[in-house]
Amino acid sequence: MNQILTEYPLYYIIFAFITAAVYAWFLYQKNLNAPWNTTTNYILASLRFVLVFLLCFLLLNPFIRQITNEYEKPLVVFAIDNSQSLSLTTDSIKLKKTLQTLQTTAEQLQANGFETVLQTFDNQANSQENNQQNNFQAIKFTNTVSPISDLLNGITQNYENRNISSIVLLSDGIYNQGISPTYTPYRLPIHTIGIGDSIPQKDINLKAVYHNALAYLGNKFPIEADIYQTGFANQTVEVLLKQNGNILERKNITFSQTSDFQRINFIIAATQKGMQHYTIEVQQIAGEFTTKNNLRHVYVDVLDGKQKILLIAAAPHPDIKAIRSAIDKKELYGLDVFIPNISPEGTYKANEKYDLVIFHNIPNKNNFGNQYFQEYVNKGVPIWYLIGTETNLTMLNKQLDFIEINSRGTQFDKVTPAFNKNFTKFTFDDTKKRLVSKYPPATVFFASYQVTGSAQVLLYQRVGNVETQNPLLVLNDNLGVKTAVLTGEGIWQWRITENSQQDSQDAFDELIVKTIQYLANKDDKRKFRVVPTSIDDNTNGSVVFETETYNDSYENIYGQKIDLTLTNEKGENTSYSYVNTDANFRYKINGLAQGIYSYKATTTLNNKNESSKGEFTIKEQATEAVSTVADFELLRQLAKQSGGLFAQADNLQTLQNYLTSQKPQSLIHSSETIKEILHLKWIFFLLMTLVSTEWFIRKFRGAY
Repeated sequence: MNQILTEYPLYYIIFAFITAAVYAWFLYQKNLNAPWNTTTNYILASLRFVLVFLLCFLLLNPFIRQITNEYEKPLVVFAIDNSQSLSLTTDSIKLKKTLQTLQTTAEQLQANGFETVLQTFDNQANSQENNQQNNFQAIKFTNTVSPISDLLNGITQNYENRNISSIVLLSDGIYNQGISPTYTPYRLPIHTIGIGDSIPQKDINLKAVYHNALAYLGNKFPIEADIYQTGFANQTVEVLLKQNGNILERKNITFSQTSDFQRINFIIAATQKGMQHYTIEVQQIAGEFTTKNNLRHVYVDVLDGKQKILLIAAAPHPDIKAIRSAIDKKELYGLDVFIPNISPEGTYKANEKYDLVIFHNIPNKNNFGNQYFQEYVNKGVPIWYLIGTETNLTMLNKQLDFIEINSRGTQFDKVTPAFNKNFTKFTFDDTKKRLVSKYPPATVFFASYQVTGSAQVLLYQRVGNVETQNPLLVLNDNLGVKTAVLTGEGIWQWRITENSQQDSQDAFDELIVKTIQYLANKDDKRKFRVVPTSIDDNTNGSVVFETETYNDSYENIYGQKIDLTLTNEKGENTSYSYVNTDANFRYKINGLAQGIYSYKATTTLNNKNESSKGEFTIKEQATEAVSTVADFELLRQLAKQSGGLFAQADNLQTLQNYLTSQKPQSLIHSSETIKEILHLKWIFFLLMTLVSTEWFIRKFRGAY
């Protein structure tokens, strides 16, 4: 649709018309003494009228408004649950027939004016947009998990601005990743098709295994297994714990009911350090529906020892308990707390090598514990100073060269924590930052604070609503010796407050643990590092290696050829080679089978051979075999909530008739374009034609 409009009111065209008519009349009136006849006079007057009218009309700055409408067909998305559970529990002929019915339905919808798209868990999709036919028969039911909610949410997000009419979901209703799809409100109908067997099969199912991710050399750790059975009442089954094919322990369990659950417990001694691979296997019984859920793999990283931390305090204080509670949640750390003249004899181990020492109110005004202060300072051990009201600031200032605290008498102040946005030594979650910023006040010296050198402030002091530049928690690294200073006490209130408000202490504990990790962990000064950073927990697992190469000044350099060798548990080697570049410092390997892998990477830097090695695991998940009973009730509820229909795969005719009987409601997309007539080239040529024609006729007839 086109409209001609002007910047001025349209009635101005009347004035343009009058002006042109008057001009032509005065120029070519009847009594004009001209050497041409009346007809020629009228032609010339008409040409002059049109010319003047157009010029006056153009002075009104006219423009053309063009409105274009595009019609978008309604879209029907066929979402197919292509997980392994469907091929495991559904007859292949029935599955193929159901897919063929959906193929026919999609073709009928396309003939009726709909657009159709096919979507699966692993993003298989063919659409009419790409001039491709939806090929339902090409779907492979190999996905190792069933994230139904992710599939539906992905469709609504990917086609958010499209004219989606409805979603047709084919599934067994079993989801084992993400939340239940019924928890999310959908604004379009979801028609669900139930397929699979909703009657429990006769089966023994090793459904869950519980174990620690870490263990320590010389200790014992438990592995617990939950075993479910259906249809094997009063039968005995043997459960084996294996490592490297060797049976470590075997247990017999007897099921006493038609449907039963039992938990068994194995206690294992950690005799070898490194990643250990165990398997728990339930021996097969004749008549089982499937044996894919009879075996589970367990990986435990056995460490040679914990990092040792010593906390020396001048006197008991609730801050000590708060810090201890945070550290005790991490198995990597072992904490010794020593309070002179109070702790039991033997608590302090003079010859113990500690990775970090924490001083609370030491150096002390009353010299409590000061004899240990200089001892650990001279050892060059990382130290965390927790300053309190009894701290001797004079002694502390003499020792520290990156912070100076000059108190103003014996006054104290109440401050709350505020995060430094420019802190770079480690990261902290934004949600937890907001929790920390709401902590109650801590007690600090009313003093002047000066931070110098390479020290970085993690927390500033906030007085009321004013954020100061005074540090509350500051960290420093001086030639590899790391130090931290917490300038306030009363942080035990932080942990209690968070627990009362959030029913957890995660933010406080993470703040303490990350500070300890930074202080206790030794810097890696290697010039060549290759580290696995991303592992997919499935049999088609992949691993991503990040590569770092440095020169003598520890600046990143690139262009090195990296040779990488992977060794599996059988001792089989696979070699890879790649070049480390600025744009591509990650190297991904796909298709690794489950198991433990060791790796060794080598390269040459400055004519010197460098190497980096380590371990990683690829974990097999038998998730799809854990639950094999179709959940049609979930599909019914999902359809009802969204305004769709539910049908079983055995009877699709009603749903098929409903879909194909729907009238397509196209979505109209209108676009508007504005063109100024003055800028149209043909207007210029029209005006030149009018002028030239009038001039030619007048000259041809002998006028001047």
